[in-house]
Amino acid sequence: MNLDNLYREIIMEHYKNPRNKGLLDDERYHKIRIKNPSCGDDITIQTLVEDDIIKDCRQEATGCSISVASASVLTEIMIGKPVEEALSLAENFLNMVSNKEFNHDMDLEEAEVFSGVKQFPARIKCASIAWVAFKDSLESE
Repeated sequence: MNLDNLYREIIMEHYKNPRNKGLLDDERYHKIRIKNPSCGDDITIQTLVEDDIIKDCRQEATGCSISVASASVLTEIMIGKPVEEALSLAENFLNMVSNKEFNHDMDLEEAEVFSGVKQFPARIKCASIAWVAFKDSLESE
């Protein structure tokens, strides 16, 4: 199996079975919603930080397979990470998908499947929207 097929399989798995889906009615969580009216992607990211560690990260994502899968992957990666590391990972991911200089040595885990998005400028926002909302949720603390 080639790498492109593996990446497609991971994206489709997260699209069909998104992780950490569903928001909680809990005021301890910081929630950010971003909607892209040009394509219909609508992402809400909800984070719970305790003692500078991301204890929980939830998502409610509707839209294309890339945006929904990206939100799902994001939540899996970030739970348990210190805030500073999570922000660094998010920034590195955003640089990777935007074809900017990024740290190849930083382990983006399953998020690396979105590395090919940079070849399709119209899809960069799809992959990025959840990560921007995540960063905003941490910076709104």
